[in-house]
Amino acid sequence: MNITDKYRMRVQNCVGTIIDVHGMIQDKHEVEESLTQFQDLEEAIRALDMNLISELDVLMLEQATNALLSEFKILFEAGKLGTAWRGYPLN
Repeated sequence: MNITDKYRMRVQNCVGTIIDVHGMIQDKHEVEESLTQFQDLEEAIRALDMNLISELDVLMLEQATNALLSEFKILFEAGKLGTAWRGYPLN
């Protein structure tokens, strides 16, 4: 696998993770418009020329994704968003 394929996979994993978490909270917080925007983002990533992406770009996206997940973790642990990951609470 070449470096651009690795970058694409890492970026797609970040976006996919955010979409998965969004799907868990969507039912309770009706944010259909942002889900559509995430799906549009997925489409754009598929078309993106990964030769224009650097390791630093991917690292910044991964850090932002991790920061967002940390914020959601706090809300899930506090019970404000119900349960996560197939109905099991986060520990």
